[in-house]
Amino acid sequence: MRVVIAEDAAVLRELLALMLTERGHDVCASVADAEALRAAVAEHRPDVTVVDIRMPPTHTDEGLRAAIDIRRTHPGTGVLLFSQYIETRYATRLLAAGSAGVGYLLKDRVADVAEFTDALQRVAAGGTALDPEVVTQLAAAGGRREGLDSLTVRERDVIALMAQGRSNAAIAETLVVSHGTVEKHVASIFTKLGLPASDDANRRVLAVLRYLHG
Repeated sequence: MRVVIAEDAAVLRELLALMLTERGHDVCASVADAEALRAAVAEHRPDVTVVDIRMPPTHTDEGLRAAIDIRRTHPGTGVLLFSQYIETRYATRLLAAGSAGVGYLLKDRVADVAEFTDALQRVAAGGTALDPEVVTQLAAAGGRREGLDSLTVRERDVIALMAQGRSNAAIAETLVVSHGTVEKHVASIFTKLGLPASDDANRRVLAVLRYLHG
């Protein structure tokens, strides 16, 4: 997995690079600002980027706006936002900029290295990895969304876990139901949201996007 890291805190930036390198991943570049991130992605064409939201010069939303640009200009590159903050407006734009390969984790809620690297690999492979709190706030910001009113309470539980990037097996374990029951819920969600038969991984992402912002 080829990775570009954008993080203005030097110690964290180096720790992330070391952690990923030790696990056999290729850290192509490790940069401290949004313009350097754009240049590194254009040069190295990584599988995925790790992007802090607030970077120089204003420390507001430079990283997030750069991530949106990357999704537009390099749609095959996954983007994992790694931040202390939840920015719903621009995060929704980021999700709308492409149907796969997006993640958003909160720095103070990542429990261990394995959780982070698993999420990064999922995003690099075209999946999603969203912190539960991010899911909650994005869904609330999205308001009323066509097609979701017909979902049952349990189907809403399932799609919320899908938004976090959970597999069917992980959803079954969390909800304490059988794998077959989860499969039935997922199939029902696809039908109610009007998602035609196609690659299931892609349909999962499309369902998540519908859930988050309609």
